[in-house]
Amino acid sequence: MGAALFLTVWIALALGIFVVAMSGGPGAARERVLHAQSRRGRRITATVLAVVFLGMGVAVPTLVIAGSESKDEVGDARVKLNASQKRGREIFGQRCNQCHTLAAANTVGQTGPDLDRIKPPRGLVLDAVLNGRARGIGRMPAQIVQGRDAQDVASFVAAVAGTQ
Repeated sequence: MGAALFLTVWIALALGIFVVAMSGGPGAARERVLHAQSRRGRRITATVLAVVFLGMGVAVPTLVIAGSESKDEVGDARVKLNASQKRGREIFGQRCNQCHTLAAANTVGQTGPDLDRIKPPRGLVLDAVLNGRARGIGRMPAQIVQGRDAQDVASFVAAVAGTQ
């Protein structure tokens, strides 16, 4: 809906510019519109133009912001996250993003494994977070996050790994 409205407004604006250009340019259009009307007509025209410009200045940014990625969905796969997975995403972004690649979190770490490629189950992620890993290029420390935070990270990674 928002995209159609946005496109319609810009098409209408382009057609208006085309009509002004074909009728002799902005000077001739201004002369015809403003000087051919009564004082009341000029006020109404000025008010309508002010409302349109103000509306564009408020509506366009609002539509862009409203149409941006939902916080409840992740990446192109549109995976719906529950509350613990959302919290896990935040913690992953703080603690894990430097080392691991995970498209749903927009991370491209080079040290740890590519989580999208290996698609680890929740139990494996939780074990790695709690006990660490010593294989591969780097070394993942044990208990990088603990308790409920570790469970939330594991839930998030298991839900989104390989979905992009």
